[in-house]
Formats: sequence, C-alpha cells, structure tokens
Amino acid sequence: MSTHAVTMPAMQQPARRIRSRYRDTWITLAGLVVILSVWTLSVRLFDVPTYILPAPEAVWQALWSGLAVSPTSPIGYYLPLWSTFSNAALGFMIGTGLALVLGSLMAESRTIEKLLMPYAFALQSLPKVAIAPLIVIWLGFGDGSKIAIAALLSFFPVLINSFTGLRAIEPERVDLMRSLSATRFETYRIVKLPNAAPYIFAGLDMAVVYALLGTIVAEFLGAQSGMGVVITQAQAVTDVAGVFAALVILGAMGICLHALVRRLEKRLIHWTDRGR
Repeated sequence: MSTHAVTMPAMQQPARRIRSRYRDTWITLAGLVVILSVWTLSVRLFDVPTYILPAPEAVWQALWSGLAVSPTSPIGYYLPLWSTFSNAALGFMIGTGLALVLGSLMAESRTIEKLLMPYAFALQSLPKVAIAPLIVIWLGFGDGSKIAIAALLSFFPVLINSFTGLRAIEPERVDLMRSLSATRFETYRIVKLPNAAPYIFAGLDMAVVYALLGTIVAEFLGAQSGMGVVITQAQAVTDVAGVFAALVILGAMGICLHALVRRLEKRLIHWTDRGR
C-alpha cells in the first residue's frame, strides 16, 4: 500500500508535464490568434495605408515568396538567414567563452576583479550604436565586423552572471573541499561551476538574443548579405510587407535560439528550479 502511494505521484509527474506543455502551447497560439485578429480588424476598420501597416495577408505573401524558392536562390531568405545566423552564432561563442573565462578569473582573484571590472562596466555603458560604426571601419563590411559586434553584445551578460554565480557559493562547501585536500581547480570544477550554472545560463539566455541583435546592427551599417541587408533593401523600395516578413523571420529565430538555450539548460542543470 505504501509502495503504491509513493509510486503514483512519480508516475503522474510526466503526465502533468505533458498537460502543462499542451496548455502553454494553446495559450501561445491563442495569443497569436488575438494579435492577428486585432491587426486585421485595425487595418480594415481604420483604412490604414499599406506603406504604414500592411495587412497580415500581405506580410504572409511576402514571407511565402521568400521561402517558396530554392535554398540557393539569391532572391530567397535562406542565404541571408544563414549569413545572419552563422555570424551571430560565432560571435555568441566567442563573446560568451571569453566572458566565462574572465568572469571565472575575477571570481577567483580580487586583484583581477579590481583590474578588469571597472573597464567592463565602462565598456558596457558606452552606446553600442556609437561603437558599431567604429568596428565596421576597423574590420570592414565583411563578416568580421558582424562577428565582433555580436561578441561584444553577448559578452557582458555572461560576464556578470558567471561572476555573480561563482561568488554566490556557500563558504561551508569551499571549506569542505579544502578539508578534503582538493586543489583550487577541483573546487572550481566540482563545486563552484555547478553552483554558478543557473546564473550562467541566465546570462546565455540574454546573450543569444543580444548576439542576433548585434549582427543585425552590423548589417544595417553596411554588409553584403544578411537579414539586415534584406530589411534595408525592402525599406529602400518602400516594401513594408517585406520588412515585416523579415522581422517575422528574425523573431522566429530569436524564439528558436531562446528555446535551444533553455533546452540545454534543462539537460545540463536539471536539478535546479530554473532548469525544470
């Protein structure tokens, strides 16, 4: 009897999670339906010009015209999307990797913290719109400037979150590792890094969106390919529906990247509340 009472809640947990996922999906879809309905009614009732706000069906036609082509077609969205994604991903990996290393060093050494932290905050306080043209001048209009700006924007969230998480460790746990004659690196790897993992993933969640934003900013300033170039070209010919279609793609990309980070978080730090 007691075994049955213990196993039943455990068996019900997967079913509850599935119902919760279905409920969340339906809520999201209901919100989308409401937005599209209000959008359509507003355009028709107030007779909004297409150059200000196109109807959802016009945006869908522009979106479909860029997707219903060969992936290698120069008039489709696939090549620009791949350019934006690849540069954002590379900048994200560079920026977050460097941030994790520096955040760990600052958390382990007060001297390094005092040396680097003021400059990190000074760099973060500078307007990125003002820095981006300089980076484009230094690195040119190719992929280098896009990667650099993506790395710059994704750097600070991971730096601060990793530093905060590593410093949030309980002193008793560190003392226990010392009593076991653990080295400093072993204490970092076994105790401090797992404790800081929820903080780090919170920073990664923000950084992945910032990396995408940085890539788009670089493409606006001057690039040969990318979704930012698609938006600029559509604006030049007053193709507002095309602009909205590109924005829809970028929004979907942001959602997918966010979902990917959360999925990795649930896999790697499943023992935390945030990872559930």
